[in-house]
Amino acid sequence: MDRLANPTALLVARRSAPEHLAGLWEFPGGKVEHGEAPEAALVRELVEELGIRVRLGAELPAETPAGWALNDRASMRVWFAEVTHGEAAPLEDHDELRWIQLQDRGAVLGLAWIPADYPIVHALLDAVAALVPGSPALD
Repeated sequence: MDRLANPTALLVARRSAPEHLAGLWEFPGGKVEHGEAPEAALVRELVEELGIRVRLGAELPAETPAGWALNDRASMRVWFAEVTHGEAAPLEDHDELRWIQLQDRGAVLGLAWIPADYPIVHALLDAVAALVPGSPALD
């Protein structure tokens, strides 16, 4: 099992809708509801969409304090996470999930990602490569 102190795998989700994104891969998660903290939204969305509970670690530093720009109206924030309960299954908005080994940059970059996610994928791979195993940076 993957651990926050030594991340080795990335859980990716393939969109089933909307039509223009169907078949493309993304980071699991979702929208923050009014009055909800982003971290709480991520935990809630992972329960709803994948049926798993997680413990969040460090946030992946983004391009701006608001997060990674997805379009002119939305941005995304990304956290390292460790599954604490359940086994991920595509319950909502996805038709397939995969665990991809982070050491295999080619496999990660070879997925058909949602275009806005590519800069995040590169930043994630760089951040993981810079980690010393067992580093408390992600705890």
